[in-house]
Amino acid sequence: MSDIKLNDFIALTEDIKATRFLEEGEILLRRGLVGTIVEELGHGEAYEIEFSRDTDGQAYAMVSVEPEKFMVLHNEPVELAAG
Repeated sequence: MSDIKLNDFIALTEDIKATRFLEEGEILLRRGLVGTIVEELGHGEAYEIEFSRDTDGQAYAMVSVEPEKFMVLHNEPVELAAG
């Protein structure tokens, strides 16, 4: 069972080449770059990730990425059962 869900924020764990979204030209998405999961592909074999600028929310890349090439980011701790 996967803990990866739509709209999760992720960070790339390796550099990935991509084509700029809705424009021409190749760009490099650097390790550590943050994106958002927008679609699950092939029953979790890959995920469509959107990368956008913080300043205006404009997407600059949409890339299919295998789960071993990113990590899901968390902003809350996990509660552990009292022992």
